[in-house]
Amino acid sequence: MTDRARVPAGWLIAGWLAVAAAAGALSCGEAPFFAPSLLTGGDNVLVGAGDIGDCTTGGADQTAALLALGDIVFTAGDNAYPRGSVDDFRRCYDPSWGPFRARTRPSPGNHDYETAGASAYFSYFGANAGPSGLGYYSFPVGDWTVLSLNSNIAVGAGSAQAEWVRRELERIRPRCLAAIWHHAFVSSGAGADPRMRDLWRILQAFGAELVIAAHDHFYERLAPVDASGNPSSTGIRPFIVGTGGAPLTVPIARHPASEVQASRWGVLRLILRSDSYQWAFVPVSGGAVVDTGTGPCR
Repeated sequence: MTDRARVPAGWLIAGWLAVAAAAGALSCGEAPFFAPSLLTGGDNVLVGAGDIGDCTTGGADQTAALLALGDIVFTAGDNAYPRGSVDDFRRCYDPSWGPFRARTRPSPGNHDYETAGASAYFSYFGANAGPSGLGYYSFPVGDWTVLSLNSNIAVGAGSAQAEWVRRELERIRPRCLAAIWHHAFVSSGAGADPRMRDLWRILQAFGAELVIAAHDHFYERLAPVDASGNPSSTGIRPFIVGTGGAPLTVPIARHPASEVQASRWGVLRLILRSDSYQWAFVPVSGGAVVDTGTGPCR
């Protein structure tokens, strides 16, 4: 695994703008538009975040400007604040991230469940959210299988969701595996949730490479950890990307596996290849931290 942290965001954005300008996607005086065909490097690129649509901040408008950096948009929960209602989705999510809804693969968060049964979430995203009322499903991205799971309902070893995960992975036998949900299993913030341990154990048994979560409103990359939450070379790499536009927080106690932290709005961009993955945390304009690196599909 190689990685690079604390690269000025301006260098990365400037490089993308140069590519776009050279290809004719930008003319002098135009606002930056990141064309997917120019910047994604293929058709296996995920981009997204969690903790997104908050009408009090304007942050979702800024992160939405980065979503054209990927082909598939993911959300890691808490899509529409404060209560995940129909009105919250209409006012606080749809004007910014809404134009990308057709290619969004969402996950629900606890604020989405402030509306009974997350009914507005399921109605807004429709079939892209999987079977209505469940909140968990899988989708292919090239040679990868990605599970979008629901950390707001039962997740223990005997739960319907855990049993579905096991059956789904036995059926698919994925070449490469990633998962997305809302409540982080490990974190340097207040949101670490040990309830996710059993799902972590199942995913590790099937060779998962990475899990994306949110809930804590900052970015964090950690070294791979096992189902005890300890650093392990055979574990799963956690990313926390609660940076989609809700008010930011800061880490409170550094987890032993923590490698990079940033309290910035931004998105995680993942290129998923047949034998590896490449990540970049891309902050909104003016952000000072970009984290990039690669890892294997073992």
